[in-house]
Amino acid sequence: MNNTLEEYKKAIKIKYEIEKDGEYFDFLYHPSRGKLRDLCWIIFEDNPTQDDLRVFRNLLCVDFDYTQKNKFKNQKDKFRPIETFFKGETDPSNIDAINLAAVIVDFQPRPFKKFNEKCRNEEVKQVKNVTAEMDSNGIEKNVLVKNENEESREVPKKRNSVLNFKDLFSKIMAQKIYPRKIITVAVGAVALVSSACLYLVQKKS
Repeated sequence: MNNTLEEYKKAIKIKYEIEKDGEYFDFLYHPSRGKLRDLCWIIFEDNPTQDDLRVFRNLLCVDFDYTQKNKFKNQKDKFRPIETFFKGETDPSNIDAINLAAVIVDFQPRPFKKFNEKCRNEEVKQVKNVTAEMDSNGIEKNVLVKNENEESREVPKKRNSVLNFKDLFSKIMAQKIYPRKIITVAVGAVALVSSACLYLVQKKS
């Protein structure tokens, strides 16, 4: 939780560095307790959320009441931790002061409870994603190994089939083609001898 709180404070400080050059430059660029008090009043006059109202009450020990502006001016010292936090002079430990600093610079998610919940949810998602990825890689690896094993079994079969076909073809050639050639040559020789004999007989005649 301490690490998450530190991340919360760092994020608020980063948001402050952005906001101090923005709409509320006059209040934030060189923050003082009085300026932060006045800015807080302006912010809370503009429809604050229930969470922000609780933060206000927790730190200032009074409920926000827009009709009590004069009394609110006496709350200046309550903003000292926020002033020194923005200036980088102190590292506040008062969670209510940190939450009000988040309100002043409009950092979200706030208060710290919501920020902490979001961080926890993201951590859970990351763990689930990593677990799912590991499971997926395991499945893919198993499938790959299985496919490789199947292929290694299939290759010899295919090679054997090729060899068997070659042997079979050779036998067929030996049985059918070679005898056919021998017969053809023999018939041709007989025909040639017959022709020669016929030629000699005709020549004598």
